[in-house]
Amino acid sequence: MKKNNKGENTICTHEGEVVDTQFGGSVSPIFVSTSYEYINKDISRYPRYFNTPNQEALCKKISALECSESAMIFGSGMAAISTTLLTFLSSGDHILLQKDIYGGTRNLVEAQFDRFNIDYTFTDDIDLKCFKSGIKKNTKVIYIETPSNPLLKIIDIEKIAQFAKSRDIITIIDNTFATPIIQKPILFGVDVVLHSATKYFGGHSDISAGAVAASQTHIDKIWNLAKNLGGNLSDYSVWLLERSMKTLSIRVKAQQKNAKKLAKYLSESRYVKKVYYPGLKNHPNHNLAKKQMKGYGAMISFEFIDKIDPSLFLTSLNLIKPSMSLAGVESTMLSPAETSHYLLTENERLSQGITNELIRFSVGIENKKDIIMDIEHAIKLAIK
Repeated sequence: MKKNNKGENTICTHEGEVVDTQFGGSVSPIFVSTSYEYINKDISRYPRYFNTPNQEALCKKISALECSESAMIFGSGMAAISTTLLTFLSSGDHILLQKDIYGGTRNLVEAQFDRFNIDYTFTDDIDLKCFKSGIKKNTKVIYIETPSNPLLKIIDIEKIAQFAKSRDIITIIDNTFATPIIQKPILFGVDVVLHSATKYFGGHSDISAGAVAASQTHIDKIWNLAKNLGGNLSDYSVWLLERSMKTLSIRVKAQQKNAKKLAKYLSESRYVKKVYYPGLKNHPNHNLAKKQMKGYGAMISFEFIDKIDPSLFLTSLNLIKPSMSLAGVESTMLSPAETSHYLLTENERLSQGITNELIRFSVGIENKKDIIMDIEHAIKLAIK
């Protein structure tokens, strides 16, 4: 754990910059070279080694935000997830995963782990009792995601981390939905933090990237595999991501402010039968979210009453984009059954509570009244 006494806006803006020693420019220069001098140098630089100047600088920003000793940046969230999991799991090992996780992660496990002879179990629920009952003698990793995608379930990070440490098990968390602005899992004892940096880190729906934050020892292990798998990010994209992360704190806080108000609006709508948002007092994990999060995030999921056609609603939106992915400054909505969790079977989706009627809402920075007007307009057109 490495604490930084600077404020988050300052860290986002200044930490992990590449200093322009030639011209004194106020932004990081881009080093796009794929070939670096190695004679009489302490380090052999190469993009696939994750150690070009821009890569190294950006990782300092990420580690400062996550309070970790070190970090790595990848070409996608799934590159970060797959490389990290395969780092800590070998043939004959077992991983215990939270039932409610991103569909791509679950598909990776179910589609690939058998061929590596890696045993896996998904918990029946999210409480500590379920995690304890799922442990085996060969369990090496516990994998969690909180808030979960797409139903915003909240897992007690500290309890899971403490239990795992007592059994010498590595804990890995997907912190994409919360971001380090809202939640810092390492401070609760988690070993490895993952991000789809495509989402809030990028924040403008134009960069694909992934990130890992952990101790230097764990990062060294991940790097040892990553350099062979080749999941690095191009330096131009690294530079764009560093630029985007300068506004991470103010973007997330603005989106979260909107989300809190919009969750209340949706919960009061006569056309909505259920809203999933940890900031609502009727959320089953509201008090836990209040304890371990600095706010409640900018993701909402909801279901309409039977009178509303969800597909027609999505196609009737004008301002809000019915679009893949999430976390851009623009508000978007989608059907998880048709996108993020499409690779799961219908039974798997339904067992997690992901119905065909469920809509996931990534709240942007637009004016709240304009978002509400667009929702109400679409509802009128979607009445059966």
